[in-house]
Amino acid sequence: MYVSMFCLLVILFFSFTGITLNHPEWTFGIKDVKKEFTGKLQPGAISGDKVDWLKVVEQLRKDQPVKGTATDMRVDGDEGSLSFKSPGYSAECFFKLADGSYQMRITSQGLVALVNDLHRGRDSGHTWSWLIDLSGVVLVFVSLTGLGIMFYLKKSRVAAFALCGIGTCLFILLCFLAVK
Repeated sequence: MYVSMFCLLVILFFSFTGITLNHPEWTFGIKDVKKEFTGKLQPGAISGDKVDWLKVVEQLRKDQPVKGTATDMRVDGDEGSLSFKSPGYSAECFFKLADGSYQMRITSQGLVALVNDLHRGRDSGHTWSWLIDLSGVVLVFVSLTGLGIMFYLKKSRVAAFALCGIGTCLFILLCFLAVK
């Protein structure tokens, strides 16, 4: 009981976002917000076909409203690109190697997308990944201790295990039907 109360908000969060993941059409009226920006990279960020990615990322963070982790850095022919990602958010930047001019597209996907990405652990970093793992361990612990307590409650033991058996059979049947 105390462990489940300690983790109540985390359990509620993952329960709610499990429902919103199952129904992606439920956006609650929140629409994607898309913005486009242009600019020019500083001299020294690009030298021929070599890109100083640290300088490019630092400049874009300073000049544009980007957040998240910089990923997917690549050079293809005369153009370079990189992305910034965080839960419910993405930004893509494409730049010319010849003159350093760039175009950036930023998409903020709203609150439902943000909490769904947090539920999945997508683009959320190592700390959030640890929270997801810890939540899973706590839920396993709460489930197993609840099952263990049923062994000691004589009045409700038979009914509890009967319900557990019915629930297990129903779960297996639904799993079978889902994969069929």
